[in-house]
Amino acid sequence: MRNFIWVVLLFYGAHSYAQEQEIHNLEFEGLKRTKESFLRRLVKVKPNAAYDTILIKEDIERLKRLPGIANASSSTRKTNDGIEVLYEIEENFTIIPGLRISTDNNGEFAFRLSAFEFNLFGNNQLLGGFYERDVFDSYGIFWEHPFLFSDKLGIGFNYQDRTTQEPVFFEEGTENYRFNARNVEGALLFSFDFNNEAELGVSYVKEQYDFLGEDEAVNDLLFLEADKLIYRGQYRYVDLDIDYQYFDGVINEFTAQYIDLLNGDALGNQFLKSFVSLRNDAIYYKKIGQNGNWASRLRLATTFGNEDSPFAPFTLDNQLNIRGVGNTVDRGIAAAVLNTEYRHTLYEKGWFVLQGNAFLDTGTWRNPGEGFSDLFDSNNIRVYPGLGVRFIHKRIFNAVFRLDYGFGLGDNATNGIVFGIGQYF
Repeated sequence: MRNFIWVVLLFYGAHSYAQEQEIHNLEFEGLKRTKESFLRRLVKVKPNAAYDTILIKEDIERLKRLPGIANASSSTRKTNDGIEVLYEIEENFTIIPGLRISTDNNGEFAFRLSAFEFNLFGNNQLLGGFYERDVFDSYGIFWEHPFLFSDKLGIGFNYQDRTTQEPVFFEEGTENYRFNARNVEGALLFSFDFNNEAELGVSYVKEQYDFLGEDEAVNDLLFLEADKLIYRGQYRYVDLDIDYQYFDGVINEFTAQYIDLLNGDALGNQFLKSFVSLRNDAIYYKKIGQNGNWASRLRLATTFGNEDSPFAPFTLDNQLNIRGVGNTVDRGIAAAVLNTEYRHTLYEKGWFVLQGNAFLDTGTWRNPGEGFSDLFDSNNIRVYPGLGVRFIHKRIFNAVFRLDYGFGLGDNATNGIVFGIGQYF
């Protein structure tokens, strides 16, 4: 009889402990525009499941990565029925206008206006577009629903009609072209788990190059055109802890493209060949003390199949890789770029942050027709230290207004101001 009583007591105690370690209820607090049903589908913690602090921590980091959420935290409470979990949400304002000002390749005023909604219908859909004046007019529209089919699968579409003045670097010298590309793309978006994401996309592109100069030596290169299919695969590893303006962790993004030349005129077939493009961005963030953040990006890129084409895909440009160098200064068929900077919060109150930064941008390019050893040629290496300032709104998604000034080192180096929205990387 005594043994039976002990068995009953042990069973009851084990059942009570298990019940206390079970999630009885999951609630969200602070939601205004974001739909609760969307978040319940996205998070991994579910009612009537075992209580798991690791899953809760991952949920919080997953929520903070969403454009619609500025910050998230969790709290728990034990009840007679189990554990109640509360996710406390602080939402972002997500209808974001954008402005980018620069100097075009004619030395005149250029700008880009944009507007994007990053939390359309409360489930973090993206919808937006841009208009750009950079010698010529360009525009684009974008729609993306990363979680349309499930918490792991979504789609995206975009259409862009871009026209710019592009310098192309022939052996005889630099020639300016009016470049137009009309591009429509569809993509599948995958979110395999907390750290791993991927995209598969296909684009149809119509390209035209119109020579703008009067050089008789290039009369045979007055006009090129081609139709292309671009197959794009992208894999992204993300292990990132976000606390407003502070990032801590790593991102690695690998992109592979096959650019298939469908048809073109005689010159298009000669210069615009089918080729493979590979690029990898490795980004490292480290929180330093209470107010510091160190950020570094290593970009490696190369192509195969168009080694002799002067219409090389990788450009040396203020907005892309080296701050202060100028607009489309050079082109290459391979590149290695390191950007590193220290960001320090100078002032913070409520929603506003003033941040200063000191940076070093350095990179090298492989010229068309040259071997990989060309990356180590001192004539191709650029080194640009600089200083900048950031004006940050903590509760508006990506509301980082940046102003940087890069100082070129070496012979014939330039200096310049770079303005943009969002951190440089």
